[in-house]
Amino acid sequence: MPDRKSLLQGLARESVRSGTIASIAMIPFGFLFQLLGLRVGHYGKKLLEVFFTNYSEMTFRMLMFIEHFVIGWLSAAPLLVLLVLLKKGLPAWAVGAMYGLGYYVALNSFALPLIFGDQTPWTLGFSVMYPSLVIHIVFGVSIALTSRHFVFCLPRVKTMT
Repeated sequence: MPDRKSLLQGLARESVRSGTIASIAMIPFGFLFQLLGLRVGHYGKKLLEVFFTNYSEMTFRMLMFIEHFVIGWLSAAPLLVLLVLLKKGLPAWAVGAMYGLGYYVALNSFALPLIFGDQTPWTLGFSVMYPSLVIHIVFGVSIALTSRHFVFCLPRVKTMT
């Protein structure tokens, strides 16, 4: 049986590595949608405002940048576990796309609107929904494509005797 500590350390390292790459991959899409006047990053800002108030604009933007990566790292771990469990089944990119879709539906279109008392994106229309949906799918596919070494060639771990 593999050493759990080694597996968890590997998962944590890969969550940071692939989560960072995926968080960077999302940024151009976010900027493009913002340039088009569409809503992106709505709940990242709202979540940060719960904990941090009365900061300069520059400090708040830096905190948003850090938050973006921390959420990316945390969000990568469940997908990595799914990819390992399903590596003999569906193609990795499909698992990543479904994860991004599911993440968007569960969190950004259901849980967060309820927590913050907002209307769901479904009631606000397609132009509110699709930017965030696309960005979440990009996130999932990016992790699926960049984590292949972790998923298929897990590092050797000590065995328990």
